[in-house]
Amino acid sequence: MNLNRLILILALNVTFLSNAQKKLETYPVFKKCESNPTEQCFSKTFISKLKQNYKHPKDLDSTQAVEAKLLFEVDTAGVFKPIFINTLNVKVKNQLEKAFANLPQIQPATYNAKPRFVRFNITVKVPFELNESLKLAQTSNTVNKTSTEIKTNPLQLEYDRLKNQKFNDEQFDSHLNIPFSHEVYNRFDKQMNLIGTNSHTASKPFSYEEVKTYYNFKDNVESLRFKTDTWFGKKFFNEDLVTIKGDDYWFTINIGADLQLGKDFDSNNNYTYNNTRAAFIQGQLGEKINVFTAIYESQGRFADYFNRYAESIGPYDGNPATVPSRGIAKTFGENAYDYPIAEGYISYKPSQYFRFTLGHGQNFIGDGYRSLFISDNASIHPYFKIETNVWKLKYTNTWRSLRDIRSAVNDNGSYRTKFMATHHLSYNVTKRLNLGLFESVIWENDNNRGFDFNYLNPVILYQMIQFSTGSEGGNALIGLSYKYKWTDQINSYGQLIIDEFASDAVFGGQQSWKNKLGYQLGVKYFDAFNVKDLTLQLEYNQVRPYTYSHNTGVLNYGHNNQSLAHQWGANFRELIGIARYRKDRWYGHSKLIFGKRGLETNDNFDPYFGGSIFGNERDRAFENNVKIGQGNTVNIFIGELEVGYLLNPKTNLKLYTSLIYRDFKASTNTSKVFDNTTTWLNFGFRTDLFNWYYDR
Repeated sequence: MNLNRLILILALNVTFLSNAQKKLETYPVFKKCESNPTEQCFSKTFISKLKQNYKHPKDLDSTQAVEAKLLFEVDTAGVFKPIFINTLNVKVKNQLEKAFANLPQIQPATYNAKPRFVRFNITVKVPFELNESLKLAQTSNTVNKTSTEIKTNPLQLEYDRLKNQKFNDEQFDSHLNIPFSHEVYNRFDKQMNLIGTNSHTASKPFSYEEVKTYYNFKDNVESLRFKTDTWFGKKFFNEDLVTIKGDDYWFTINIGADLQLGKDFDSNNNYTYNNTRAAFIQGQLGEKINVFTAIYESQGRFADYFNRYAESIGPYDGNPATVPSRGIAKTFGENAYDYPIAEGYISYKPSQYFRFTLGHGQNFIGDGYRSLFISDNASIHPYFKIETNVWKLKYTNTWRSLRDIRSAVNDNGSYRTKFMATHHLSYNVTKRLNLGLFESVIWENDNNRGFDFNYLNPVILYQMIQFSTGSEGGNALIGLSYKYKWTDQINSYGQLIIDEFASDAVFGGQQSWKNKLGYQLGVKYFDAFNVKDLTLQLEYNQVRPYTYSHNTGVLNYGHNNQSLAHQWGANFRELIGIARYRKDRWYGHSKLIFGKRGLETNDNFDPYFGGSIFGNERDRAFENNVKIGQGNTVNIFIGELEVGYLLNPKTNLKLYTSLIYRDFKASTNTSKVFDNTTTWLNFGFRTDLFNWYYDR
């Protein structure tokens, strides 16, 4: 065979094999394309069918394109199977998945007359009308492959599916708590107190889901956004620092601060300061579980009167102080404190009626600036809470673990443990009137009983349980509250706390020590004098001596040497006037407090005049003729002015300056109680996640 004939034979064989190869491979075929089984017909028909089956979400702007990258295959049975749909919008992704599910089964692709898998990818914009052109591409690794060769293990695609989606401020629709700050809660106080609303405003903190019916957080944040294109500008002024979002979960991660620098002009210290660095994470898992955690690392030195109080309530074990509302502190530097704090919770809302929260933090019950029931005055502590909303009722049950840190009741190096259970029932009697019932009991671990499961019953009266477990085994209190909406701008509120009720003592006219009562009366005026966002508040509080105390060493109404209710404990009268105003990112408030207190005359509480809640009632100074202000009578005036600018409405980061004037006059000067005046100027930069109470 000569060379020319050999070349001719080889050329004919190559041509034959090439033609045979084309005939051995076929594309998937729609019924419409049976007469024209080409790649072009398949691509055109697929796009048409997908467009026909896709329903664009109604709440999305149909003029705004949403891009989606689709990776899918047609299997050996001719069924379309989406492998990966990448888009920033979950609703669009869901609709695309439904569109794929409605595609018809077709003739599969073949290779050597055997069915084979074929994989394709395409990038589309939805709605489909916004596409200029669409091109279906076959992935390179599927050409000329048999079904066993191209089938990918789904587990190998697991990591690729975990794409971070766009975060759309989902926390504002969640069951997360709104951090309790008086300034923050003032923003929506009016809307929640309009005549005819069925809101319950006493038990705090609220969740975003509770408040969003009355106040649009998203619109408010959007209206305050700065126009900035830089990453730093967006994160500092408008957004969360880090957001992580998947199909049914999301998290935000932020850093916070509480940096204060000031001067107490009546102190020998050169300056006051607080240096708090914080990190807080919040998130949602599914639709029913929310989590929050915050860690604070803090050092500080405050005005002299505040430092003296912090040191007076310090623990017995040598640590120098307990920073009010925060926690136990150790020594830091010169005349300063180091007080680390960690708080957090996990909540579960199985239905619209119930919400369960397990946490380490603070709670507040009341419509006023102060509370005679439960306030955020004491240190952070563990709690479990059940909230029930049905009809016109909100019922809140809370169980707490508390500590007594005094040397008189502690040994073996650990703080004394006690427990507390509370009920609060809020009832909207009419569209104007709300009534509340409060009850609580505190018990200790006597007889090694630990947490007494008798108090888990969420509906029984605690007074009955206390009696059945031993009348001296617990300290029970009851309370009544009301709120009345006179107009959409004016409402009044009040509380009555009863620590011990003996009719002969209350109505006997002898002012018995058993007459352990306190009450609060207040009024709020929203948009005062028709000035938008100006709120005026007037509040009077009074608590008689010996209220919240007990005849044992532990069963007082306190935690970490702080009152669980009003900051001043008992044996006082107080009148508070507050004005709050805000406009855009600016805010300001002024506060005037006039008070009369009866303090103890010595550290041993002998005799006991009923001002401190930590005294023993058996050492009381009087049986009858007990009056508010008895003991070492002091008169207090406090004036406070604060002006600030909201730097980031998403994280409540603010810049502010404050001025506090405090005048304290005692009837008898001692080494610890004496006349003093304070003028304290402060400049601060803080993430507003909790309340500071400098009005002590």
